[in-house]
Amino acid sequence: MNTALPATVIGGYLGAGKTTLVNNLLRQANGKRLAILVNEFGSLPIDQDLIEAQDDEMITISGGCICCSFGSDLTEALIKLSEISPQPDHVVIEASGVAMPGAIGSSIIVLDRFQLNGIVVLADSTTILDQANDEYIGDTIERQIIDADLIMQTKSDLITSAQSAHLNSWISKINGKAHIVQSSFGNIAMDVVLSAAKIPKETAVSAHSDADYRSVSFNPSSFEDPRALAKALVGGGFGIIRAKGFVRDHQQNSFLIQIVGNQIDVSEASAQNDPALVCIGHVEQLDVNGLEELFQDEHSK
Repeated sequence: MNTALPATVIGGYLGAGKTTLVNNLLRQANGKRLAILVNEFGSLPIDQDLIEAQDDEMITISGGCICCSFGSDLTEALIKLSEISPQPDHVVIEASGVAMPGAIGSSIIVLDRFQLNGIVVLADSTTILDQANDEYIGDTIERQIIDADLIMQTKSDLITSAQSAHLNSWISKINGKAHIVQSSFGNIAMDVVLSAAKIPKETAVSAHSDADYRSVSFNPSSFEDPRALAKALVGGGFGIIRAKGFVRDHQQNSFLIQIVGNQIDVSEASAQNDPALVCIGHVEQLDVNGLEELFQDEHSK
């Protein structure tokens, strides 16, 4: 008998930052095969540099992840997903901005092949209070918050500490069981999101869980050997768990570099891609200064 597939629902009103969060989860996948289910592709613009192939029903994403559209029949899409090989390691369902994530969670619970790992609801720190007081959408906002196991205060960098504390208190009055974390630009440890319902209440989840991981972007010039650069990134002890981006050699040929742990994939790419490389690692292990020196040394060859 196959093990039940864990599933997480991501909800929140329009503009709360669900797209940014999902794209960051894909960048943190680190070999975990994520399956993202959305109502339609247009509602979730996956970062173009992550996409390997795309058709009418599925987007194939680097690192073994996929994005599928379920239209109006989520149950059928989930059943189809459970039959593909190899199976995903985790399913993430991105609800529409006006959907009730609890109802989606109930649909998952009745399926034998799946287990619900939690409901994550994003609350835009800059607008959530005004939205909750709106006579037309206020009920939807509160219902979404009530359904959550984990609530992310997104765009927390745009409000003061006092405003954040007030918002935290307001959310807790509506849903006293949910964990509340702050996030900017969708940065949060993937395991916190995917295990939202399994975090013991006494566990201290930092209000700034995004501080657990750090990503740094480089806009490198040309290199003599992009493959040698990729090997140096893995073997140099820089604390990289995931890296992805484009670099060029001295002849201006473009190469896509993908790194997951110790695994390296370097392939030729369209010259239209601008040089840019993102490196992700734990905040205490990612050696940013060392990376900067590496890029300078490799460029000078």
